[in-house]
Amino acid sequence: MIKELKKFLNSHPTFTAAQARKAGIHPSLISYYIKLGVVERISRGLYRNPTKESGVPAPWEDLVATVNSISDGVVCLISALNLYELTDEFANEHWIAVPKDNWPKRRLHTKIVRLNNISLGKTRFILGTKKIWIFDRERTIIDSFRLLPLEVAIKALKLYLKPNNEQKPDFQKLNRYSKELHFDISTYIQALTT
Repeated sequence: MIKELKKFLNSHPTFTAAQARKAGIHPSLISYYIKLGVVERISRGLYRNPTKESGVPAPWEDLVATVNSISDGVVCLISALNLYELTDEFANEHWIAVPKDNWPKRRLHTKIVRLNNISLGKTRFILGTKKIWIFDRERTIIDSFRLLPLEVAIKALKLYLKPNNEQKPDFQKLNRYSKELHFDISTYIQALTT
């Protein structure tokens, strides 16, 4: 059993309890190895091999492990704003969107947001060697106005509109998302661009 666990840990820098069970590793064995420091608990049902490089930059390891452990999970709001560098807000919890009918298990330091139109603006984002689902910058801006304090949303929009050689504002996409999500931010855009 120890040989199987070592093989499993070497191939899974982060893993869920369900993945371990599927590999034939009993939950009591995981608990035992947590006490020994061989396995680290990230949150309920989510674990990490502390000796194995995850391939993700250190500040984002827990976020990647958390979103990838949630069925249909998409990084959103404060977590997405942080990844896009559109806020100076500190994310003390991971913000993950799921479809309205999805009720994932509670996780430490995770804010679950149930949303309609979960596929709108959903895109892949690469962090190190891992891929995660995240809402694109435009969906994140609209959702910020819908679901976060106004000052956070305005600051994010200002940073989004700031001239940048890498990414330019996509006003057509902002307008389309505003219509689809029934939240018009055109007055804020006008105020910040004139």
